[in-house]
Amino acid sequence: MMEQPQHPFGSNLVNLADARLGAEAIFATDDFFAPKERMLNPEPAVFIAGKYDDHGKWMDGWESRRKRTEGHDYCVVKLGLPGSIAGFDLDTSHFTGNYPPAASIEACWIPENQTGGVPGHNTEWSEIVPATSLKGNSHHFVAVTDERAWTHLRLNIYPDGGMARLRAYGKVAVDWSQVDRKQLVDLAAVTNGGRSIACSDQHYGSPMQVLYPGRGVNMGDGWETRRRREPGNDWAIFALGHRGHIRKVEIDTAHFKGNYPDRCSIQAADVSGGTDDSLITQSMFWRTLLPEQKLEMDRPHVFQKEVAELGAITHVRLNIIPDGGVSRMRLWGELI
Repeated sequence: MMEQPQHPFGSNLVNLADARLGAEAIFATDDFFAPKERMLNPEPAVFIAGKYDDHGKWMDGWESRRKRTEGHDYCVVKLGLPGSIAGFDLDTSHFTGNYPPAASIEACWIPENQTGGVPGHNTEWSEIVPATSLKGNSHHFVAVTDERAWTHLRLNIYPDGGMARLRAYGKVAVDWSQVDRKQLVDLAAVTNGGRSIACSDQHYGSPMQVLYPGRGVNMGDGWETRRRREPGNDWAIFALGHRGHIRKVEIDTAHFKGNYPDRCSIQAADVSGGTDDSLITQSMFWRTLLPEQKLEMDRPHVFQKEVAELGAITHVRLNIIPDGGVSRMRLWGELI
């Protein structure tokens, strides 16, 4: 799989427009050449020479037909998770003579109990990315200064053309008042605001993916490091979505067979102040939440009696020994 370029907004952000998180392209003025849904696929866009369908050349993204009237095309996207957006990747990969010369983005917040959670004629849209010039076969990283949270986006392309991928990097907005505090909650889940902060290596897969819903669909759907050729071990630091008391840990090595970690351990801390970057040094001295545990290939591991009583924590450091791949991590705890 071709490696994605690193966006400049920070490694601790979630792509809120990821189809794996439930993002949907719910309307487009036109998607004659390529369906709008492809624009939200998590994999990098590909080009397949000689592949055609009934409408013409097969393209990996959203592509409207050549517009012969006034106006412009647009696509409405429901974010997989509501949240604030720090920046976008407007990706025109493989679109060369058929990319839009410009694009803009509007956003809105629609509660599920209003208009069925779908934008309507009276929806108030806010422009968060003004009209921006685009190039063909390129990633365009556009920062957003508006810190409000959103549920939907409207991508406008001027006047027509193709967009390979739309990625919206931000932080999940969680209404904790709706969460039952008597139940154990996966405080690391990306759906609950969990996020990755930093890691020693992510050659084959981002640690953010270990926080995604469900089990990994393949070996690419997880965090995997390169083969370690020096002493030590690999690690990743995560922020919980809410401060809490961890009672149970799940580590899943689904699909990792010849490359799963031999062992793992977890350190944790109740952090206040500082920055995400400063946590890297601090994490070496955090307390032990889960002592070193033996792992096996391609299976979930549940640890409960092994989990230490540390009280309230906000961050964890997952150590994999010495290297390898983990599909998912769940940290079940009580809200504090």
